[in-house]
Amino acid sequence: MKFADAIRAFELHLGAERNVSPHTRRAYTSDVKQFARFAGIDGDPATITVMDVRRFLASLHASRHPSTLGRKLASVRSFFRFLVREGTCALDPTAGLPVPRAPKTLPNPLPVDDCATLAEEQGRVRPRGGKLAQLRDTALVETLYGAGLRVSELVSLDVRDLDLHRGELRVLGKGRKERVMPLPAAARDALGAYLAERRAPGLLAQPLFVTMRPPRRPTGPARGEESPASGPGRLGVRDVRRVLRARARDAGIADRVYPHRLRHSYATHLLDMGADLREIQELLGHVSLSTTQKYTAVSADRLMEVYDRAHPRALRRKGRRAKPDEKR
Repeated sequence: MKFADAIRAFELHLGAERNVSPHTRRAYTSDVKQFARFAGIDGDPATITVMDVRRFLASLHASRHPSTLGRKLASVRSFFRFLVREGTCALDPTAGLPVPRAPKTLPNPLPVDDCATLAEEQGRVRPRGGKLAQLRDTALVETLYGAGLRVSELVSLDVRDLDLHRGELRVLGKGRKERVMPLPAAARDALGAYLAERRAPGLLAQPLFVTMRPPRRPTGPARGEESPASGPGRLGVRDVRRVLRARARDAGIADRVYPHRLRHSYATHLLDMGADLREIQELLGHVSLSTTQKYTAVSADRLMEVYDRAHPRALRRKGRRAKPDEKR
């Protein structure tokens, strides 16, 4: 089997059997295609050795971050495990290869006051699209911070996924795993005001967060096809980033604000207020508790900052150093 045929089969496997997101499928397929170009696209995957994989990673070492190398190795490893399972390859050439170690970085949450300021409307410049766009942006921020969603989860929501009466949101997370998120009162109020302004027939089937651009006029369906939907367009990931940057600028927040930072802030603030780590894991949709445990280190650092800033003994310790003749 040639690489091209094997990659096509692998891409079908990712979508049909593993049910990964379109983004993950594109990333894994792109990484495997890059490896195939390096190894020779006309070659047979069954002839690949561990040295071929090592040389591929070494060729990227100088220009790629360790986390990127780790993802590329994960993609190639998934590809060869699939081929071994299908009987195309006898051995997995990636078996035993260590994952490149990336430097550990802690989440950088926003202060609680900045999160509140980001959601406030008073005195804010009205975005293009007028009142509806302003209500949408406020609801968007309240939902991101109030439910700790990934930006991909946010933009994939439909109106039918929201239950304002129960204060719940049905979210489809990584691996197509569904979870129900509780919404705080501020998010419910913001979403209610936004949807009241959008009230129209067929609203439940529409995206929850929509663009203010007019929908494209359908060019007409081909024979045997249904007419394309003419409803409002779904807000994209880049649109959400632009909304957050604009609101942070208007609110005078100097720190960089992006969707995942609000998710970090959600988890850290819950932990600071006494929430259990297991509960936060469920709310975030993490498969492993170790992924959630990074927030405990953030909270410990914040506690040390508070101690150093407020405790009398810490203040004395941080003050002038004792001179040699003052030592006892």
